[in-house]
Amino acid sequence: MAANTSACPALMKATSNGVFQGDNPIDFALPLAILQIVIVVILTRLLAYLLRPLRQPRVIAEVIGGIMLGPSLIGRSKIFLDAVFPKKSLTVLETLANLGLLFFLFLAGLEIDTKSLRNTGKKALGIALAGISLPFALGIGSSFVLRATISKGVDSVAFLIFMGVALSITAFPVLARILAELKLLTTEIGRLAMSAAAVNDVAAWILLALAIALSGSGTSPLVSLWVFLAGCAFVVVAACVIPPVFRWIARRCHEGEPIEETYICATLAVVLVCGFVTDAIGIHSMFGAFVVGVLIPKEGPFAGALIEKVEDLVSGLFLPLYFVASGLKTNVATIQGAQSWGLLVLVTFTACFGKIVGTLGVSLAFKIPMREAVALGFLMNTKGLVELIVLNIGKDRKVLNDQTFAIMVLMALFTTFMTTPIVMAVYKPARRSKKEGEEYKHRTVERDNTNTQLRILTCFHGAGSIPSMINLLEASRGIEKGEGLCVYALHLRELSERSSAILMVHKVRKNGMPFWNRSNNSNAEDQVVVVAFQAFQQLSRVNVRPMTAISSMSDIHEDICDTAARKRASIVILPFHKHQQLDGTLETTRGDYRWVNRRVLVEAPCSVGIFVDRGLGGSSQVSAQDVSYSVVALFFGGRDDREALAYGLRVAEHPGISLTVIRFVTARESVGEITRVDVDGGESSNVKSDEEVMFEIRKKSSVDESVKFVEKRVENAGVDVRSAIEEMRRSNLFLVGRMPGGEIALAVRESSECAELGPVGSLLISGESPTRASVLVIQQYNGAGTAPDLASAGSELDSD
Repeated sequence: MAANTSACPALMKATSNGVFQGDNPIDFALPLAILQIVIVVILTRLLAYLLRPLRQPRVIAEVIGGIMLGPSLIGRSKIFLDAVFPKKSLTVLETLANLGLLFFLFLAGLEIDTKSLRNTGKKALGIALAGISLPFALGIGSSFVLRATISKGVDSVAFLIFMGVALSITAFPVLARILAELKLLTTEIGRLAMSAAAVNDVAAWILLALAIALSGSGTSPLVSLWVFLAGCAFVVVAACVIPPVFRWIARRCHEGEPIEETYICATLAVVLVCGFVTDAIGIHSMFGAFVVGVLIPKEGPFAGALIEKVEDLVSGLFLPLYFVASGLKTNVATIQGAQSWGLLVLVTFTACFGKIVGTLGVSLAFKIPMREAVALGFLMNTKGLVELIVLNIGKDRKVLNDQTFAIMVLMALFTTFMTTPIVMAVYKPARRSKKEGEEYKHRTVERDNTNTQLRILTCFHGAGSIPSMINLLEASRGIEKGEGLCVYALHLRELSERSSAILMVHKVRKNGMPFWNRSNNSNAEDQVVVVAFQAFQQLSRVNVRPMTAISSMSDIHEDICDTAARKRASIVILPFHKHQQLDGTLETTRGDYRWVNRRVLVEAPCSVGIFVDRGLGGSSQVSAQDVSYSVVALFFGGRDDREALAYGLRVAEHPGISLTVIRFVTARESVGEITRVDVDGGESSNVKSDEEVMFEIRKKSSVDESVKFVEKRVENAGVDVRSAIEEMRRSNLFLVGRMPGGEIALAVRESSECAELGPVGSLLISGESPTRASVLVIQQYNGAGTAPDLASAGSELDSD
């Protein structure tokens, strides 16, 4: 008995008594697990940050981090391995990792929309089948080579299927984020890849269940058959029971109301029970969790609430442990000699060849252009977490030995890593035809023929800013003359590493196509947006084209600029990054929005306006007949002021709006003269243009009662400009240029606090401003060199 006891590893107690009582915390299970989680999270997040410039998905950083902590690199130190990842702690580590994996696969099931699967078109279905069958066949072929060299003696049937599954997988969540990074989500290739990957994902799980059933340790083939049949029976029973129960729960959950804790806890318990059942069957606990996620109806707020409750803890803390558990089994050093490295090249080539050639052949058969077909092939070659799951199960069940396991992990890492750069090189949707670029003539509001159509791209982050933005658009439509107004409403939504971001992806429609959808699939915010713009379109008879941009905050400005170019917008209107509070002060919502605004000002292919909303028209949408606004345009000189004035003249055409143009001149100037100080690097030829504009305004004000012209002589810029603003403090909207010209503007500019609003805009929103009116700050498109002050500043933003 004593001999047997000494042979067993010492059991770890849960918690220590503390260092002051002589205990070493890392000799106890809980403190050691905490240390392991902290090390893993810090390392993987650091790697993700370093790989961000290469646009690599976070799963790459997590796989590399796991390998680094294993015996391939840091774990080569026996001191480190015995201290941080001792063998006696691996049971706790793998239990936590598999618990995280179980709930992550539940979230992955929630990402798959079964209705979309049923509606998969012939193209996507053909691509999916080709992307599974050819790699699967090549995987079986390569398995014979591996069994003859480094995998002798393994179970032949199970090894064949595991290799086939490993080579035929496409990682749906990873692919979605790669498509978002490359701005391909809303393209034809993006929709095809997403649909095909979803079908591939489901097929991979079915094949994996078969592989697990065949890899059991039972000697009788009947055991594997019973396992497979029991798994099929579980799916059938779950498909009959789970959807009706959760539809009943979904009907009791209403938009805008908190979800009862009982429903959340009951769902998580169902996930655990199903995981227990499938584990008892002999498949894997994660399979039951995945099936529950797939079968839960996606209608209503319940599915989204589930994800919000679970995803951060699971994805942020527990799931990285799975990559470490995998990395501890991966020893790159086992790949030695020409034969092993040759097998790595063979497996990688086979995986890439099967996916790319299979997808390419079917794509060309469906008459997809060669460039798109090649890009689609590389996209479908994306691997991810599911690949690691397959390999780890194979390793645990002795189907894959250490060398084969290391080769397969490196193959998955390489194929995923190469996807982004290769697709970027092969397929760039930003490449537009020269003809399309030549048609883009009206990049500004100021133009000779005011009867041409004015195209506005207005952006918004959420439903809260919709009423004021629509009231501004209503004011902008003027009278129905010429070709009128066309509005593109772009909903900016952040794509993160969270599972809820994939649910957003399912709702994306092609840019420029209406996404009117008042079904239960839409959340409360989407329905508010849809109803508001639908009402505006019907009542104002304005052509409104809603769109959605889903991207990371670091490059969503590219979506805005690309959409403006493709829709040939004359002006992009962005919401200011601060919102008015009840006491009238402006408070920052997210500093990221300020960075986005600055980048759009620098890179936009047309004029840009930043709208500081202070309740234009109140908190609700104002109908056309009830519009009664007083608008003020402050004119100092320069192209930006002329653009703001051109927009003001358009606004003044609305029967319910009066426009007051205030022109500021220095005391030594005579009437009709403008002395412009060129602080923007522009040319003095703008002087004549300013004079012509003022002549037209005087002429218009003499015949049009809705336009009033006032000239203010300025001796002290700071005092006199503020005085003019105070006189018009009861106005509803101020229109100003971002970088006005002239000596007066130069004097005011010295106190500018917000570069993207310019000196006058900053003055109007400052705490010392006498007015609480909304402000629209406009920058005129000037080709190369637009917003040089912001371009030189880069992304250095103030702390506010």
